Amino acid sequence: MYGLARPFLFGLDAERAHALGLSALEAAYRTGTNPLLARAPKPLAVKVFGLQFPNPVGLAAGLDKNGAHIDALMALGFGFVEVGTTTPRPQAGNPKPRMFRLPSQRAIINRLGFNNDGVDALVANVSRARRRGGLLGINIGKNKDTPNESAESDYLFCLERVYPLADYITVNISSPNTAGLRELQEEQQLRRLVGTLREAQERLGAQHGRRVPMLVKIAPDLSDEDIDAAGRVLSDLEVDGVIATNTTVSRFGLEHVRHADQAGGLSGEPLMGRSTLVLRKLRTRLPEHIPLVGVGGILSGADAAAKAAAGASLVQVYTGLIYRGPALIGESVDAMRRRKEAPSRGNLPPDA
Repeated sequence: MYGLARPFLFGLDAERAHALGLSALEAAYRTGTNPLLARAPKPLAVKVFGLQFPNPVGLAAGLDKNGAHIDALMALGFGFVEVGTTTPRPQAGNPKPRMFRLPSQRAIINRLGFNNDGVDALVANVSRARRRGGLLGINIGKNKDTPNESAESDYLFCLERVYPLADYITVNISSPNTAGLRELQEEQQLRRLVGTLREAQERLGAQHGRRVPMLVKIAPDLSDEDIDAAGRVLSDLEVDGVIATNTTVSRFGLEHVRHADQAGGLSGEPLMGRSTLVLRKLRTRLPEHIPLVGVGGILSGADAAAKAAAGASLVQVYTGLIYRGPALIGESVDAMRRRKEAPSRGNLPPDA
């Protein structure tokens, strides 16, 4: 069915198609016709962060910023759905147009800028969701007019409000669309911010009687020195997991592609190589007990398996879902199942 709808959606402005697609998905869920969109994948249970996931393929943050379509998205067969990024106060984001397709590259550029209705609206939506099926992650950020020196207060504000509702929480310090945000990945700022949030995480765990895992999402544009520094900090502070990666500001190889000169974060097929390289490097710099989530450029089951080979315990899709539709979910689960069940290849490296 998605194959029939895609030409119509791709004929619209990208952001309008985004909103219309979510509305159509919600309508399909409420009328019980969502099974026509894709077959539900067979379970492939995996335990990560102390949580039992029905399968290792999830939805990345950004598609459902306000947590308004959780049930409909879960019904597609995701093992987990991540909503957000949410901020303490509502914000409109950057001026439109701010989403651009690069169809020849199966890519998207966005400079949305954390447009969302604020954390209280997200909390209300999540509270209403039935959440049958997969697990729920909530991605938190800061308002664009909050200076980096005060960023901790924004992240703490969101952390405290979403903690009772989330299966895990992601700290987003890597979007390229909020001025200065990526500076929070610098070693000392990263140590201060994540250290503060880790203390709050333990306090909230005692308060609520359950410990909710906290992940950190990093950029694909870090230098080797930056990756080393991030590995040190995140290891020292014993975060529960790392998501690699967010979108990229690089346009390498896209110099003559229409819309490639637009500002914003690039996602989709051109990101696959770089994001997977960062994932592989992080795996060598983090202790094995800190799992990685691989995201960036997954447009096939083979791509999902490649992320697993590079060290990911879970994967997430977003742009691939736009180009391939819900069939990508089951295809990715099946590819990861085949990799898991394949006979041992001895001492060959995982990407051999």
